[in-house]
Amino acid sequence: MAHDIDAPTKGAGTWGQAVAAVALVAALGAGLWTIEKASSSDSDPRPATCSGGEPEKAPKESGKAPRRVSGAQLCEALNRPDLAELLGTPGETAKTAGGSGGSVKFGNGKEIATPSAEVEFGTYTVNLTATYDRHPVAGSASLLGASARQQTVLGRPAVFYSDRTISISFRLDGSDTDSGPGVPARALTVARDTKDSGGSFEVTLWRTDGVVPDDAVVLRVAENVLPTVPGWAANG
Repeated sequence: MAHDIDAPTKGAGTWGQAVAAVALVAALGAGLWTIEKASSSDSDPRPATCSGGEPEKAPKESGKAPRRVSGAQLCEALNRPDLAELLGTPGETAKTAGGSGGSVKFGNGKEIATPSAEVEFGTYTVNLTATYDRHPVAGSASLLGASARQQTVLGRPAVFYSDRTISISFRLDGSDTDSGPGVPARALTVARDTKDSGGSFEVTLWRTDGVVPDDAVVLRVAENVLPTVPGWAANG
């Protein structure tokens, strides 16, 4: 049986598509995504729930270093009871929900923590990623294409931009794996703190039918979800 999935190409803000794609495939292969699926055999399936997990430290940091938010914590913040209503699709039930630790490693040995979470509905899929780098959000619109738009969200520098998922097709036995362009997505990157001292949270939405998500929907999700992420208020 063949399976097709859509996955974000820039789970870490402005990082390249190739790096994100490799990280995603590695995560799938290693089983890092902790996903709870609603049973298809139930006449009234329950919404998917997030698996637990301990907060994670940034790569190569000591035990005394500040603790970063984990993929499990991001999932708990994202997979809220009213998420379908925020998306404008009340009545829909989350099909899958999961979180991953994740990091991006560069040729110079530097490693950036990029924990993320994702919740899938029938109409929308929502991805939430935290990036712990030193890059400010202000001014990044010029790097993200003509559709990028700088603004302020929740009192912090932010930027809207267009993206596209990667469509990955594979069989359960590992054969016939293929990938290609997926569906359009809209992403909103918001600085981790009001001083924009580096790092960001990113909310990305895409639709199953391939219609470009409305920025108002992305903004509504971000404004309700981000303040519930652990540590958000402390960085205000």
